[in-house]
Amino acid sequence: MGKKRKSRGRSKGGKGRSNLVQCANCGALTPRDKAIKVEKPVSLVDASLARELRKMGTFIPRVKTMKYMCVSCAIHNRVVKVRAREQRRYGPGEFT
Repeated sequence: MGKKRKSRGRSKGGKGRSNLVQCANCGALTPRDKAIKVEKPVSLVDASLARELRKMGTFIPRVKTMKYMCVSCAIHNRVVKVRAREQRRYGPGEFT
């Protein structure tokens, strides 16, 4: 039987079972090493208020929020793209 992916779709290596995380979109339980991690900066101030404060020269910090998504939701929300069969076999950077 051929292997579809070199990493078997995960990044755990030889660690055994990994913890499950809940998908932020659909709530499905996915292994942490398989889930796609999305880091998004979020402002704690309302957008219209932030625009006025920026005009006055105020620095408004943004907090990074971490979300985990299952593979199907990440593809649906265009966080990751569907790759061709040969590109799937190797990691994101190496195409041989």
